Amino acid sequence: MKSVMIIFNQANTERVEYMLDELKISGFTFFEQVQGRGTNGGEPRRGTHTWPEMNSAVMTVVEDSKVPELLLAIRKLDARNTEVGVKAFVWNIEQMV
Repeated sequence: MKSVMIIFNQANTERVEYMLDELKISGFTFFEQVQGRGTNGGEPRRGTHTWPEMNSAVMTVVEDSKVPELLLAIRKLDARNTEVGVKAFVWNIEQMV
């Protein structure tokens, strides 16, 4: 099993949920109002007057075989608007209860 965390500008919320539905990924945790800044010259997302935009994040746990398909969909979403940005991080799940 793998955990995939997807961090995205709130403008992409509906697209991310649609992507998960299309890939038949039903289980996830949604985090709103996520602050941060991208590693490659990204502008801060702070919800302030100076930096008004905010990010959200979704974390899901999927079978290993599902990860390539999910990452491909995320790359396609990111390519639609590179200014908005979408990132994904994958790590192993050792145990679940």
